[in-house]
Amino acid sequence: MDNERQILSLLAKESTVKQGFEMLVRQYSEMLYWRIRRLVQNHEDADDLLQNTFMKAWLNLDGFEGKSLLSTWLTSIAIHEALDFLRHQQRTPATDASPEEGVAERLMADDFFDGDRAQALLQEAVASLPDVQRTVFTLKYFDDMKYSEISSILGSTEGALKASYHFAVKKIEKYFEDHD
Repeated sequence: MDNERQILSLLAKESTVKQGFEMLVRQYSEMLYWRIRRLVQNHEDADDLLQNTFMKAWLNLDGFEGKSLLSTWLTSIAIHEALDFLRHQQRTPATDASPEEGVAERLMADDFFDGDRAQALLQEAVASLPDVQRTVFTLKYFDDMKYSEISSILGSTEGALKASYHFAVKKIEKYFEDHD
């Protein structure tokens, strides 16, 4: 929290805004990268979306009102960037295969993936979920976020998020049953 106050203090002054933003990037890059990566699955795409997230944050610094934590504001930008990317991918047919097919194989071949086959299958199951369920599951399961924080990021009610998470878990369980 002290870092956040320091960053906000630096961002508030024109003479130190660049220094504050550099500190913001150092502080939040890794966390945001992994939140994006769990949604889009691919290192290069996650890296590009992280860049886009910081560009949008820079361009909208004046829009940050301090009603939430910087991490929540940045996560909201990152998640919306990832969701926009995923929607665009779904509209742009690259192959006959659905995007989730072969995720496990691609992950196992990815130099940046250090998990085992079960983890790769979990990622494949998560990739097969609808966007909202995938996002809620990712933020709750991997990032252990509270529903109240997810609610402020996605602009949805906690009840709807709990239902999405429940349905996501059931679909993932079914996915594992079918691939056992």
